Amino acid sequence: MDKFLIEGGVPLEGEIAVSGAKNSALPAMAACLLTSEPVTLHRIPDVRDIMTMRNLLKHTGAGIEDLGGGSLRVHAAGITNPEAPYEVVKTMRASSLVLGPLVARTGTARVSMPGGCAIGARPVNLHVNALEQLGAVVDQSHGYIEARAEEGLRGTHIHFDRITVTGTEDVLMAAALAEGETVIHLAAREPEVVDLAELLNKMGARIVGAGTSTIHVHGVKRLRGAEHTIIADRIEAGTFLSAAAITGGDLLISGCVPDHVDALTAKLRQAGASISVAGPGALRVKGGRRLRSVDVTTEEFPGFATDLQAQYMAVMTQAEGISIITETIFENRFMHAQELVRMGANIRLEGRQALVAGPRKLSGSPVIASDLRASASLVLAALVASGETLIDRVYHIDRGYEKIEEKLAAAGARIRRVQSK
Repeated sequence: MDKFLIEGGVPLEGEIAVSGAKNSALPAMAACLLTSEPVTLHRIPDVRDIMTMRNLLKHTGAGIEDLGGGSLRVHAAGITNPEAPYEVVKTMRASSLVLGPLVARTGTARVSMPGGCAIGARPVNLHVNALEQLGAVVDQSHGYIEARAEEGLRGTHIHFDRITVTGTEDVLMAAALAEGETVIHLAAREPEVVDLAELLNKMGARIVGAGTSTIHVHGVKRLRGAEHTIIADRIEAGTFLSAAAITGGDLLISGCVPDHVDALTAKLRQAGASISVAGPGALRVKGGRRLRSVDVTTEEFPGFATDLQAQYMAVMTQAEGISIITETIFENRFMHAQELVRMGANIRLEGRQALVAGPRKLSGSPVIASDLRASASLVLAALVASGETLIDRVYHIDRGYEKIEEKLAAAGARIRRVQSK
């Protein structure tokens, strides 16, 4: 099992390029199941979740051609096996994304319940209820969701009980081939939803309103092939912004979309970091000599992303004062706090709030990554800690970050991947 060995104390300097968004690439790949024609996708990140999705698409009968340079061509000419078995998707939380496309294209689907990070419940019931409103018959048993719609799906008004990104994406894909109009109320507004809608429209779908809380989908009888480039990964960009802030470094983050990380950059500026737009798709961040504590509450986009909460907590361990971090999206997303405490952080948990007192001198120690974003927070803490930190279970970080140790090392970090003995 791979580990990261990090020696802290080096401010990061130079340029780090942001990869394509994993959370955009996954639904885009699932959308390829909606058409019998080839779909070419560019800027696909080389991360473990993408490999899982590739294996899943192959399992359904789709062909995948690796074009090199992060480009894939997916051709689902015929779907011979409309299911997502547990043994294929057990490490990925996005397995439910294929539920809508499979039942819309073939009239049937059998999908294992999501696996992946243990950060809290993912409301699969929202997907199920939405598909039922579209006319599917859905059963849940033995860890699987089975959906049937032999006569096709029918457009309707769908009111989500709470905002759900994957639920919105799943319904978008299913509704694209449904008869009539579907209106999605309380839709997620994340950039990844907008990116998926743009791909679907290129394929011939008729979607209006993506990026707002109400999306209209006029169903069509068939979708065609298309070519599409995935947006930049805003969570990766935010992680590197946080890395510069915590180390007092000077980094150019290139290939990003500055508007997508506005909530984070606002907080980092308040904390004392200097952040400026450095040309199209680039941000320059300089860490302040003395950081100040700033409270944050996670919210759906355009609010502060839950996927950046752990990294921000690491930064706040180096800030003067007490910061209150409130997590509203996932109920178990403070598991990294105890590992940060092992490194010397002063953190007290009170329900869905974490009180972080700083600045604290962190020291290197053996720690364990509990989930994808928690592992990133431990990397950030290790970059500023004295001595060496050994991070175990970095397969979590490999699920969502493309060659993060190489990118950080190129900016001066003393980090290397080591194998367990």
